[in-house]
Amino acid sequence: MLLCTTTNSYISKIDKSLFEKIEREIIILGQNSDKDDFETIKKNLANPPVLSAEEFAFEVIYVILASGFSQKTAKRIFGEICLLIQKRNEVSPDELFQIFRNINKTNAIAKIWNNRQNYREKFYSLKTDDEKLNFLATLPHIGEITKNHIARNLGISVVKFDVWIQRLGIALYGESEPVELFENLQKETNLPIGYLDAVLWKACQIGIFLFEN
Repeated sequence: MLLCTTTNSYISKIDKSLFEKIEREIIILGQNSDKDDFETIKKNLANPPVLSAEEFAFEVIYVILASGFSQKTAKRIFGEICLLIQKRNEVSPDELFQIFRNINKTNAIAKIWNNRQNYREKFYSLKTDDEKLNFLATLPHIGEITKNHIARNLGISVVKFDVWIQRLGIALYGESEPVELFENLQKETNLPIGYLDAVLWKACQIGIFLFEN
């Protein structure tokens, strides 16, 4: 069963009216952000930005950090790493390891930063979203879930289907990838599915949706 604290009721579906109530509550609570706030996410999905090599690398690095860390911790470590590398042409994994001791992630971050121009040029040379998604999945320490997180931050409208959205899908539809939920909401709201994902993910993450057996 799924309890929505916004309406203080059990729900079996999420329609346009409920989505907008949840969206408003998240904004009022000041929780309307991942790396970027809701308006920035919406804007980037409507008009995908063309990033510099450094900006592209920072997007990938943030997602590497966000995987397995709380948002608060990821943002803190991300800020420390940005201060270290933003004026550097190259960085070593050992330097990054002094900031946080996860050798797999520090190796991946160093590789992303040191090869940022090549990665950025390859990404923007690809023509379709599917090609870009497949390429993102080949980046260091990036997998099938996290590639979608990066893609959304780069302006590709996709659903991450991470653990929170999987739990939401199981609660409402009995399936871990609730495609129907996003298709229906997109038709009702005329909003990008990537934005719908960002809002519903945040609702799960901050406890607006409570999952009960």
